[in-house]
Amino acid sequence: MDLIDELKALSSKISKKREDIQTEEATKNAFVMPFIRALGYDVFDPTEVTPELTADVGTKKGEKVDYAILKDGKPIILFECKWCGTDIEKEHKSQLYRYFSVTDARFAVLTNGIIYHFYTDIEEPNKMDSKPFLELNLLDLKESAAEDLKRFSQSFFDLDENLTAATELKYTREIKRLLAAQFAKPSEEFVRFFAAQVYSGRLAPSVKQQFTEFVKKALQQFLNDRINERLKSALAAEEPALPQSNNTQTMAAEPAPLKEKRKKADRVEEPVPAKEAAMAAEMTKEEKKKDRESRIVTTEAEIEGHNIIRAILKEIIDPERVVMRDTVSYCGILFDDNNRKPICRLHFNSSKKKRLGLFDENKVEEKILIDNLDEISQYADKLKETVKRYLQD
Repeated sequence: MDLIDELKALSSKISKKREDIQTEEATKNAFVMPFIRALGYDVFDPTEVTPELTADVGTKKGEKVDYAILKDGKPIILFECKWCGTDIEKEHKSQLYRYFSVTDARFAVLTNGIIYHFYTDIEEPNKMDSKPFLELNLLDLKESAAEDLKRFSQSFFDLDENLTAATELKYTREIKRLLAAQFAKPSEEFVRFFAAQVYSGRLAPSVKQQFTEFVKKALQQFLNDRINERLKSALAAEEPALPQSNNTQTMAAEPAPLKEKRKKADRVEEPVPAKEAAMAAEMTKEEKKKDRESRIVTTEAEIEGHNIIRAILKEIIDPERVVMRDTVSYCGILFDDNNRKPICRLHFNSSKKKRLGLFDENKVEEKILIDNLDEISQYADKLKETVKRYLQD
């Protein structure tokens, strides 16, 4: 079962059982442990998931983290759990803040079993950030958040790549929040920015007030137009095209102060029907594909790595059969462009470390740290062994 399906099943369970859960311990057993298990970790293996990990701080003894996920004997993710009726939006992370500073873990999670806040130390090393880089609400599950969560599953966890992704998530999340605030109530600086692009006159208080309304209206029209575009794309095969609205804006050469009569010319925006808006809110498969592709950046190092591997394997196969397929998390090198036949993976997204992923006979990946691309040649025999297995299939 895919992660998103397991999360949906857990969401359904939470909806049915949350009223019966009255303690923190019950929350951990009913909601948090299944969540950790959905990420692929064995909650009953203490070498993989340790409950009550000791995290003494200074003179404070007996401090314990509710759960710690371990890798190679060291904690990589800490979980601090609260009762499912707790509002973790309020200040409830002081314990987690202390634990984070005294363990080796670079990621920490505060949860009430329903909402999960993921933290790291982007702003200052070994000091947990005050704001999470990822929020997940199992009762309001977003597929994009579930995709981001996959990075923290046992199969995909890579410390350096996750730290890079956390930085991107943290700041894009904050920028989206700021944009939402501007949509609701444009600030003076925001209004001045747009006014300066379209109006050459003096921005007197009365003109500024009118431009504030213009900016609000333009933002709303822009949002509605985008929703309508998505709706048309989703319903093109079944529904007649929506009528084009007359969205022509008239800008007076000298709005002085843009006259009362202008109000009559302002178009009243028709609300998008609730059913249609709900349908439009879900990205079509094509849009999701485009969104993923827009996040893929194929680097020169990946191209060079691909060419090195082709050169190594040309002794046993046609180099054209060694195909590069880039993804958001890694660059895959495939045999005959078949994702069921991976030759290796290039984990080159981290600016500090590069890893070469090699596969054994069971297609289990081993990530090997390399200092430079020339070191790929040291693993020529393993690369050839992998391809020879596919030739025997």
